[in-house]
Amino acid sequence: MRKLTLALLSGAYICLALITALLTWQNGGGVGAGAAAFLGMAGLCFAVQGVVVRVTQGSQLSAEIDTVRQAHLILAGEIEKIQAKLTEVVEQTAADALRRSEEIYTEVQMLEDVVQQIGERLEAQLAQQVHRRVEAEAETISPRQSALMNTVRSALDAGRVDLYLQAVVTLPQRRTQYYESFTRLRDETGRVLMPAEFLSVAEPGGLVAAIDNLLLFRCVQIVRRLAGQDRKVGIFCNISLASLGDEEFFPRFMEFMGANRDLAGALIFELGQAAFNARGSVELRNMAKLADLGFSFSIDKVTSLDLDFQDLARADVAFVKLSAPMLIEELEEGEGGALRFRSRPQVDALDFAALARRHGVELVAEKVESERQVVDILDLEIGLGQGHLFGEPRPIRDAVLAETEPPAEFIRAALQRRA
Repeated sequence: MRKLTLALLSGAYICLALITALLTWQNGGGVGAGAAAFLGMAGLCFAVQGVVVRVTQGSQLSAEIDTVRQAHLILAGEIEKIQAKLTEVVEQTAADALRRSEEIYTEVQMLEDVVQQIGERLEAQLAQQVHRRVEAEAETISPRQSALMNTVRSALDAGRVDLYLQAVVTLPQRRTQYYESFTRLRDETGRVLMPAEFLSVAEPGGLVAAIDNLLLFRCVQIVRRLAGQDRKVGIFCNISLASLGDEEFFPRFMEFMGANRDLAGALIFELGQAAFNARGSVELRNMAKLADLGFSFSIDKVTSLDLDFQDLARADVAFVKLSAPMLIEELEEGEGGALRFRSRPQVDALDFAALARRHGVELVAEKVESERQVVDILDLEIGLGQGHLFGEPRPIRDAVLAETEPPAEFIRAALQRRA
């Protein structure tokens, strides 16, 4: 539309200029005057149009600026309203949060009071139950057991604890490769107490940790003494499930083993199959801590050949001790004349030891007492043997025992914790 208007105005200006030039020429002005009149009139018209256009555009621009200014004022007003609303919302939210926090704090205090009251009641009930149980146990303990308990405590406190070693030999060479350690206690008259006797009161009396402590200390000293003689011999050191789960004993135990982790290849911790199967989460975690230090485990008192070697390997069990009489009694002839075990008929008996080795577990035939048993064991390709045939458990010499005597507070601390 603007282009059409401009074209019409331009045509009108040209017509006006032509009329002016024609009048000038008719009035005797001549051709030159007429051309000058044409150009002058055309220039004047276009100049006037330019001035009018500028004035018009300026007015429009001023109007648009005014419109923008008013819009800006309106927008500023709306922003102020929004800010005021946000401030109000924030203040209200903060007030609500403070009020809710106070309510929650009050509720928590009430809950803590209730929990404390319940805890006090439970502690009182538990104390009463423990007191009754202690009284009941005290009544059921026979005078003989009480005397035996006192004898065990006295032997531990006075250091009347002997260390016995029994050889574990390679087969068929019969060269001593390991020793198994045993603890023996002596009463005031010198009579030797066997484990079956003193453990019957040591376990319920909480003295097993003290016995394990002493045995461990002496095993470490014996291993170091053998290493000093360039004898590469390891020791099986018995440890109880109670010690593995003792929250007071085990941190000290780990600290001591961490200081002697260079003996990891020569010190094997041994526990019975029943204890191994009865492990809880605490015992599993503590065994894993020992394995992280490089120590391995051995299982004895095995009552069945139905063993899960994968599970044993995951638990860092490196040795399994099997009774020679049980092994021989389990043997029977299967189809085709192949030897089988009754409890594991799916496995060739001659491949049983090899199967264990494939999982990193070495079998040890224990309680070997005759040459005939050795022949059968060699047929099963079991490479280690232990029993009276190769040597009975013997006490270490008094001089060596004195060298392995732990500090007095080493055992006394455990006895005081259990007192």
